[in-house]
Amino acid sequence: MPSQPVGRYEQSMNADSDPTSLVISAAFAVAALIFAVAALIGMLRRVPEGAQPDSPELRRVLPPPLPVGKVRVGLYGSLDLLPVILIFFAFSLLVVSSLLASASPDRELAVSDLLMNIGFQIFIAAMVVVYMTWRTAASDWLGLRWSAWPRVFLIGPASVMGMWLIFAMLQACGYMQWMESLGAETVQESVKLLQTTEDPAVLALMGLAAVVVAPLCEELLFRGYLYPVAKKFTGPWLAACSSALFFAAAHGNLSALLPLFLFGLLLVWIYEKTGSLWAPIAVHFCFNSATVVVQMIYRHFNIPLDAVP
Repeated sequence: MPSQPVGRYEQSMNADSDPTSLVISAAFAVAALIFAVAALIGMLRRVPEGAQPDSPELRRVLPPPLPVGKVRVGLYGSLDLLPVILIFFAFSLLVVSSLLASASPDRELAVSDLLMNIGFQIFIAAMVVVYMTWRTAASDWLGLRWSAWPRVFLIGPASVMGMWLIFAMLQACGYMQWMESLGAETVQESVKLLQTTEDPAVLALMGLAAVVVAPLCEELLFRGYLYPVAKKFTGPWLAACSSALFFAAAHGNLSALLPLFLFGLLLVWIYEKTGSLWAPIAVHFCFNSATVVVQMIYRHFNIPLDAVP
């Protein structure tokens, strides 16, 4: 029957024309380059040991002081550069290799992929927690003693509505049509699996990953560790951009790269404003929970994936 080979040929051509692997690799490289160059400049401009910061000589070469914010960086030093490099390398290697493997027309997202993804996130986050709690108390490191915690009931829903408004604006500007013209997948593989699987265990596993594992592990890693280390050496603005770009690239989807970059910036801003990691965790939880609920509504009413905004 000619239809099957032709369909596979078209899928293969689409996979070959999909620029996702190339752009995601470039995003990882740009995030690493921003951090590396800014960190190097910051280290070269540091006040030498024993020097007087107010001396006229240093005032001529030192940049103006950076805004401090509520995310403290005093815990971090040059020793933290090695874990950051290892995390960058591990994530970029895993994500890019997964993208290259999924380019095969017969390759579909499997339960084993979900388990590997969950296990990898938990492992990396656990290593960071062990490493940091060996140096200081978690409450001091992450600002967990947050007296204003009831604000999450306002911050969470408001942030979700704000992000949905941004997504709607991108959609109205033709962002998804542009992605389609580039040959990129506009529906993530995890969303496809959520819509098509009949296995309740898979649905439960995906819900657990999205609602519990991702908010905790990703916030511990990206906002709890990578951002303050980057802020220590580069300042808040470049740290926010590099960590948000790395966060977006780590999801491995070209269409979601810009929206997730903006979401990463929002999470950094919330962390800086509150000084507690509970706030971005709560926002991330609300955002992922709302996304899962919407996807389940689409599934229940058999709404096609291409109708998802």
